[in-house]
Amino acid sequence: MEVRLEETADWSILYAIYSASFGQLAEADLVRNMHRDGDLILSLVAHADEPAGHVAYSRLILHESPSVKGAVLAPLAVAPAYQKRGIGAALVRDGLVRLADDGYDLVLVLGEPQYYGRFGFTPRLAEQVKTPYDGPYLQALALSDKGKAAHGSVTYAKAFAELE
Repeated sequence: MEVRLEETADWSILYAIYSASFGQLAEADLVRNMHRDGDLILSLVAHADEPAGHVAYSRLILHESPSVKGAVLAPLAVAPAYQKRGIGAALVRDGLVRLADDGYDLVLVLGEPQYYGRFGFTPRLAEQVKTPYDGPYLQALALSDKGKAAHGSVTYAKAFAELE
């Protein structure tokens, strides 16, 4: 299995992966809309014999910490036939390395704490920022010392507001 940048040719299978994983297309539409708006900063595909999973990272604006370069991990999906094989974890890890290499300081995710905790995400760090998704499932990971000091209100990519 390889993790690579998403290509336009992947989209039909990615829609199928999101539909099978979530039972709806809202997450696939989210990624498409982030593409449209220019807010998608990293889009990765796990490719076995075919695309098996996808993760998107989008722009995050930190209003009171403007020097902090932030990202949001969402959504993440793995085709049911490929689940429980470490594909989701490989997508997350690869994305975090690429973001750190590109100078990102902070990543937020809304998800299961037991799953994302293994990558270093914590609800405690997320409590320093104010989002529309505050609560026990909002977690943050500092990729630099600047990320540890992030605080205040944030703005997600426009496409997230379109979900509500």
